[in-house]
Amino acid sequence: MLALLAPILVFGVVIFVHEFGHFVAAKAMGVYAPRFSIGFGPALWKKRRGETEYVLALLPLGGYVRMASRHDETAAFLEGGSEERSGLREGDPDYDPEAMVPFGPRPVPENRWFESKPLPARVLILLAGVTMNALLALVVSIGLSVHFGRTVVATRVVGAVHAITAAPALAGLHAGDTLFAVNGDTVRDWSDVLGGLASSRTQVVFTTQHGNVIVPLSDSVTPSDVAQAVEYRVPPVADSVVPDGAAAAGGLQRGDSIVAVDGQQMPGFAELVDRVSAAADSPLVFRVRRGDRTLDLHITPRPTPVTDPVTGKVDTLGRIGVAQRDEVQRERLTVSEAVINGARLTWMMGGAVVGTVHDLIVRKVSVTELGGPIAITRASVQAARSGMETLFYLIALLSINVAVLNLIPIPILDGGQIVINVIESAKGSPFSARTREYILRFGLLAIGLLFAIVMWNDMRAWLGRFF
Repeated sequence: MLALLAPILVFGVVIFVHEFGHFVAAKAMGVYAPRFSIGFGPALWKKRRGETEYVLALLPLGGYVRMASRHDETAAFLEGGSEERSGLREGDPDYDPEAMVPFGPRPVPENRWFESKPLPARVLILLAGVTMNALLALVVSIGLSVHFGRTVVATRVVGAVHAITAAPALAGLHAGDTLFAVNGDTVRDWSDVLGGLASSRTQVVFTTQHGNVIVPLSDSVTPSDVAQAVEYRVPPVADSVVPDGAAAAGGLQRGDSIVAVDGQQMPGFAELVDRVSAAADSPLVFRVRRGDRTLDLHITPRPTPVTDPVTGKVDTLGRIGVAQRDEVQRERLTVSEAVINGARLTWMMGGAVVGTVHDLIVRKVSVTELGGPIAITRASVQAARSGMETLFYLIALLSINVAVLNLIPIPILDGGQIVINVIESAKGSPFSARTREYILRFGLLAIGLLFAIVMWNDMRAWLGRFF
C-alpha cells in the first residue's frame, strides 16, 4: 500500500495543483476549457460537469488543461484533439445537443478562444500553473515549520576537515575554528552553514576568528563536496556503547564524557575517532567524566576493516564500539517565524533547482545524474517510510522543481508558450501553421529526448541495484 499510495500522492498533488492553476486562470479570463486531465493517454475515468470534462488518464506523467485554441494542432493532438476536429456527433453516447464542441454542435464563441484574449491575460493563464506550484511549496514549507519546527545543529564550531585534493585552500580551515559567516552571511548554527554552502556558485568564503578562508569551486569541487568535507564539532560523549565492543569491555558507559586519551585532550568526537583509529590493538587510557567523578579506563581498540566511502580503499582501523551523541535539535517556531523559515526553505529549494539547471547547461553536472518517474517513485516510497515530514518535504521539493523547469523556454512548456505569445504579439500576427508546427515539433523532440535520458538513468540504476 505504501509503495502504491506514496507516489500517487506525490505525483497527484503536484500535477493537480499545477493544472488547477491553469484551469482557474483560464476560467477567470473567460477562455473555454473543455478538458481537465490528470495524466495522458486513454482515459481510466472521466466525467463531464458543466462545460468541462474531467479525466484521469492512463499515463501519470503529467497533465493538461485543454483550452480552446485555433493555432496549436500539435498540442491539441496530445490533449485529446482540437475542438473542431474531434467533436462528438449526434448519436454518440456522450453527445449533448446543448453543448459546445467537442461535446455538442454549438460553436465556440469568438471571445472564448485563447487567442482572442489580450497578451497579459494569456501570460497570466500560462504563469498560473508555476505560480500555484510555488505557492504549494511555500504552504507546505510553512506548514512543516509550524508543526515540526526548525531542525538545527546548535553549533558553529568545526569538528573535522577532510582534505580534498582539488581544493588545497580548504586546509586553511581547522578543527576548533568557529564559523561566523559563509559568503558574507552571518551564521547562527550549522544549518545556516549548510544553507550558505548550498547557495554557493563560484567560491565559498568561510569567515572564522582567524579571518577568511576562500575555497574556489569547480567541476571537481562542488558545494556538496565542501559540505561533506567540513564537519561540525560533536562533544566526545558516548551516546551508546556496543555491548560486545572494546569500550564496553573496558567499562565505558553511556553518557560518559571522554576528557582525554593517553593524556591527549579530546575537544570533540572527531579527535577521539582519529586517536582510536590509529591505535588498533594498542592499549589506551581513557580519562572519562561520569557525573561528578573522573575515572581512568583501560580500553584496547579492535582492528576493524573500514572502507573509505570516496576512494573505496579498505583500511584496518581501531574501533571501540561507541556512537556519538546526536546534536540535531528541534526548535519550535512562532507562526511569524514559521512563515519566514518556510519562505527561506522555498527560496533555497528554488535556488538549488536554478543552480542545477545552470550547471547542466554549462556541463558542470552530467545528465546521467537526472532522475525520472522511477527515481521519483522510489524517493516517494522512501520518504513515506521516513515519516510524514519527509514525504511532504518531497512534495514541496518536487513542486518547486516543476515550477522552475516549466519556465524553461522550450516549446510545449509554459515558458516556451509565453515566449511564443510574446513574439507573436510583438510582430502583430501569429506564426504560420507550418512555423508553429516546426516549433512545437522541436519542443516535442526536446522533451522526448529528456524523457528518454531520465528513463535510461532510472532503468540503469534499477538494474544495477537488482543485479
